[in-house]
Amino acid sequence: MPISPKWKTLRKMCATKIFSSQQLDSTQILRLRKLKELVVYLQENCRKGKPIDIGEVAFTISLNSISNTLFSIDLASFTCSSQKFRHIISSMLIDSSKPNIADYYPILRKIDPQGVRRRMRSHYQKLLTLFESIVEDRTNGKEDSTMERSDVLDSFLEIIQKENPELTLHDVLHLFLDLFVAGIDTTSATIEWAMAELLQNPEKLKKTRNELQQVINKDEEPKDSDINKLPYLQAVVKETLRLHPTAPILVRKSGSEADLCGFRVPKDTLVLVNVWSMGRDSSIWTDPNLFLPERFLESGEEFIGEDFGFIPFGAGRRMCSGVPFAHRVVHTMLATLLYHFDWKLADGEKIEDMDMTEKFGTTLHKVKPLMVIPVEE
Repeated sequence: MPISPKWKTLRKMCATKIFSSQQLDSTQILRLRKLKELVVYLQENCRKGKPIDIGEVAFTISLNSISNTLFSIDLASFTCSSQKFRHIISSMLIDSSKPNIADYYPILRKIDPQGVRRRMRSHYQKLLTLFESIVEDRTNGKEDSTMERSDVLDSFLEIIQKENPELTLHDVLHLFLDLFVAGIDTTSATIEWAMAELLQNPEKLKKTRNELQQVINKDEEPKDSDINKLPYLQAVVKETLRLHPTAPILVRKSGSEADLCGFRVPKDTLVLVNVWSMGRDSSIWTDPNLFLPERFLESGEEFIGEDFGFIPFGAGRRMCSGVPFAHRVVHTMLATLLYHFDWKLADGEKIEDMDMTEKFGTTLHKVKPLMVIPVEE
């Protein structure tokens, strides 16, 4: 959406009604409940010695974290697979990243020779239909009236009805769709890459777990307020995002004509920013291909987009508005996985044989899913 009054309204609503500290604090108990369910599920697999797909588990937790924040409901469970949602979202991201001949020859757009628009319309409609049914149940009072809620949907419905009549339900539904597509897949991919890098670097894994054991009290769970006490865990997440940015290519449009390193960039030019390459640039980073969380302990780089050598969430007015949510979910989920369990690779796989091949697309995934076995100490 171009920068406009409606864009500003939606952006403000995200900042105040979804990603503000107050709102995230009020929904923390729901996210902690999901993490406790994760621990129980992992304990069962630990007793059985059963390997788990870290990416799928992280996707389920990410999905339920955002669905509870928005709607106060779960949309998946470990017994009822989240593969359906994962397939829809991954299919959308795959189709959106494929070259489309109709983009080069606009006369072909109505024909849609590769069927990209048809598939995307189908994917979007499945999610929109789900959101419409949730809104309908809420407005018709079909949900459990005894359940206490502190979610985004009630706030948005109230705004539509009273405060902001020019904002329609159509706008809100599509905003929810953007949040699901942008937030779930990227969060789960970051967790999977972080676990993969730590398993491949046992000394870093041990250091991270030692920090968690020292900071978090026995019989307690990692929570949002612990994050600031865990500098090494934060450095692990930053280093993961440097090496494996979940959005490896940022797409922007120039708002005005500009001169860039001697090149003239006309207004409305589509600009592709290679975040993946920036994270591995030897002129910016020492030993750029090594996993060294310690570099962030020294530099103190943050996600706020001021240093253009490290912009995993973008920068400027178009910077990802969901950073506060992602920051909490990624750190507490990773902390939960590492605080309660040690980990070993499945099927006797050795560290040196780990496949760290990246699958490029709108989001950056491992080609081979990370299969690991939780081990209780």
